[in-house]
Amino acid sequence: MVMTMIMRMPTIKRMNAEGMGDLALLRLMQLVSPALPVGAYAYSQGLEAAVEAGWVHDEATAAQWIDGVLAHGMAHADLPLLARLQAAWAAGDVASVSRWTDVLYALRETAELREEDCQLGGALAHVLVGLGVSEADEWLKRRPVAFATLFALAASHWRIPARQAVLGYAWTWAENQVAAAIKLVPLGQSAGQRMLSGVIVGLSGHIDLALSLPDEALGRSAPGYALASTAHARQYSRLFRS
Repeated sequence: MVMTMIMRMPTIKRMNAEGMGDLALLRLMQLVSPALPVGAYAYSQGLEAAVEAGWVHDEATAAQWIDGVLAHGMAHADLPLLARLQAAWAAGDVASVSRWTDVLYALRETAELREEDCQLGGALAHVLVGLGVSEADEWLKRRPVAFATLFALAASHWRIPARQAVLGYAWTWAENQVAAAIKLVPLGQSAGQRMLSGVIVGLSGHIDLALSLPDEALGRSAPGYALASTAHARQYSRLFRS
């Protein structure tokens, strides 16, 4: 009987460890789900203006646009800052959370992008408060706020590994961009899946770059993205808010 219990103990420990891994994975899936009620579907981040201008006009150019913004924008700003924000939350370093939030907000090139970040961040703060993440409460009306700030808080609170959190954040951004492209170009669902497959192939490289950047290398280099967002603010007829 005693021998049986001893033999079972490693199995029980392993099951508990796997259960924690499963829980973190499921929490990440909850965070990146299109069902998360933050309103991300309402934003194209300048893609609508790029379509209007003819820069994006088919599957190939849509894929190039999305990968370009990932490579020259997200990988140099949002993703490395998300990792820093998660580390700051995990350490209880509120001052660093505020500082990195300010940096990310300052890197938003247009009023539309800044307003989008505040609205998404505030909406996610509301969701997290409802889920018992008390640290989100002070961010309900705080400005500036960034979606990445609250995403990082959730990742820290739910013990999602940092690399997986960054992957999830990049994935949900790319998935939203593909969904917008399907509506705007327009494209079929099969084209959307091919574009997402392309994102999957290149995403690990973008994450490797993002996680390797020192502080002094942070910053965007995507002028077309900024120009598209600026043009979108003046666009006469549009489906998306940014």
